[in-house]
Amino acid sequence: MSATAASTAPGRRDFFVPTVTKQCWLFMIGSSFFALGSAPGLSDAMGSHVNNLLFFTGAWFFTTAGLIQLFLSSPVSAPVAYPPGRMVRAAWLTAATQSFGTIMFNISTTSALYARTVEGQEEWVWNPDAGGSVAFLVSGVMAFVAYARTASLWDIGARAWWSVFINFVGCVAFGISAVGAYIVPGGAVVNSTLASVGTFVGALSFLLASLVVLPYWDRKKTVAGRAQRG
Repeated sequence: MSATAASTAPGRRDFFVPTVTKQCWLFMIGSSFFALGSAPGLSDAMGSHVNNLLFFTGAWFFTTAGLIQLFLSSPVSAPVAYPPGRMVRAAWLTAATQSFGTIMFNISTTSALYARTVEGQEEWVWNPDAGGSVAFLVSGVMAFVAYARTASLWDIGARAWWSVFINFVGCVAFGISAVGAYIVPGGAVVNSTLASVGTFVGALSFLLASLVVLPYWDRKKTVAGRAQRG
């Protein structure tokens, strides 16, 4: 192997290694696309086709981040002192439920680019969107359960707790958005403003939830501490 090949090969391998940093950035990028597609005023100016394209793109970032989160949350189960002897870990169940939700958003955002009938909109856009929102809500609750098992249910001094809380706010906002986006028989939605604002608030919440636990802050704190000791 040449010197050039030897030096670049590790970097190529590292690109495919799942890390918390990649998970956070992918969630933040995906959230940014959703925020742009639902931003008050801006979304109207861009039009539904551009908005749907932004949601479609953002959903793929969500799905990739969700798969990384699921991978990092292993193992699936843990031993317990009572029957049946092993139980599914709340952290894994949280990641699995959220990952399922991101796949549902993939289906809904892809379908939104092509659905042309009311029936198609309801079956392939709203139904999976609502399913994804419910999955996110369940994952948001389970995240509190998982956090409480390792720390405390009320731990406002920790960035990780705030990430869980802000993520839950985003899950609720996405749920509200799904309610507003319900398609009535005539083809209109129940409340387009509620749908857009819910998506916008949810997207910003998911972005912030990932930002506050980005490992960069821990590295920066470590470097600052070393500088002070030096």
